[in-house]
Amino acid sequence: MIYVLLISSAVFVGVVFYLAKLVVLGLEQKADEDVLKAKDTYGRIIEQKDRSQAEKAKLEREAVEIFTLYDMTRDITRHFDEQGAFNIFLGKLKESVHLEDCRLVHDIDEGFKGGALPSDYAAFILKSKEKKLGALLYKGLEDKDKEKFAILAHQFALALRRLKLYKDIETLALTDGLTGVYTRRYFIERFDEEIKRSGARKSSLAFLMVDADHFKAINDQYGHLTGDQVLKEVANIIRENVREIDIVGRFGGEEFCVVLPDTDPEGSRVVAERIRKSAERKPIRAYDNTVHLTLSLGTAIFPTDGKLLEELMDKADWALYRAKSQGRNCVVAFGSYQNGGASKS
Repeated sequence: MIYVLLISSAVFVGVVFYLAKLVVLGLEQKADEDVLKAKDTYGRIIEQKDRSQAEKAKLEREAVEIFTLYDMTRDITRHFDEQGAFNIFLGKLKESVHLEDCRLVHDIDEGFKGGALPSDYAAFILKSKEKKLGALLYKGLEDKDKEKFAILAHQFALALRRLKLYKDIETLALTDGLTGVYTRRYFIERFDEEIKRSGARKSSLAFLMVDADHFKAINDQYGHLTGDQVLKEVANIIRENVREIDIVGRFGGEEFCVVLPDTDPEGSRVVAERIRKSAERKPIRAYDNTVHLTLSLGTAIFPTDGKLLEELMDKADWALYRAKSQGRNCVVAFGSYQNGGASKS
């Protein structure tokens, strides 16, 4: 009996230990599962953090690129010449990418002596709405920077187009649409500036009024299209016979005017005669017509004939009237008219 009880007790203890072991194993397995879950959760958190940091870094890079584009565009629009705009672009470009050289050209062949593009250079064509604006010639650009370079170059092309549009508008505002010389309004502004400059330097200045003789008859005989072509040619004749520093404008109708800085009475007479003779000798081809044209000119000198713009214009106009009344195709100087100042070859 005692033996049976001892066996029963041993079995009971064994069962208890077995059950306890099962419980412990279950707890250990659960603990392992909890650890694995925690590890997996931690891994996801780290992964999300890495993604967030990567996304943040990407957003920061994109923001820097956007601000670079904004700053570049803002700074470029402060310049109204291509070289100034390009210098701003080049500065921003070197802050963003690494390259050895970059230059702006209107045509690829003009970038280097001999015309050929060296093998170590590449060309980026600047276009806006399929219109070619020029090209960027560059070398030493790393592959990782090519996309960024393209973005900046496209932005520069847009800024360049705005500059060209501004120049076109400025040209329309300052120059006569038919003849290409200055408009009357802008010519008077320049004339006034030159009078002030001559006064400050105590130098002389000549003012010429030029009129196409019998222009109404040309219009009546050949029509206004031919008349317009004749006016274009008159403007060309004047420009061909003056210096680059001289100022040419269309006063109205068939009348033109010229300012000759640093020019005395004798110099103004020489220039006026050169213009008159050139027109007299040169037949004008206009469509199917050949027109022979002469010019009458009146001159006035600063400061001897007047110190104010209005005085000089009135006196040159008076001299021009005298030239017309004397038979046209001649030059009359206001200051010397009383001494026989009309000249004609």
